[in-house]
Amino acid sequence: QVQLVESGGGLVQAGGSLRLSCVASGSIFSLKSMGWYRQAPGKQRELIAGLSTDGSTTYADSVKGRFTISRDNAKNTMYLQMNSLKPEDTAVYYCNANGLRTPWAVKTSDYWGQGTQVTVSS
Repeated sequence: QVQLVESGGGLVQAGGSLRLSCVASGSIFSLKSMGWYRQAPGKQRELIAGLSTDGSTTYADSVKGRFTISRDNAKNTMYLQMNSLKPEDTAVYYCNANGLRTPWAVKTSDYWGQGTQVTVSS
């Protein structure tokens, strides 16, 4: 099993920056990807930044050029650097890991953190 704990959220003015952290503990057989999702009130949870095991990254159009996903394997930590924040970035941000839990697993499993609130004031 994998446990994920996010931190770094808070209240920031538009144009400001925040860095979210996601510390992972535990283990699974084969990690496939990690990413950051967010969910704004009344909206569905959406993937905003993804990180594959080969180091490749993907970003939602809404955050491309402003957010950067990265990881420090030595610290078992994934980060989301968020710059030029906008009020529409206000949401609960979730860390996600996806992978095969055991060698005999037939499908991947998703693991989630508890979420961290990001509020951007105008």
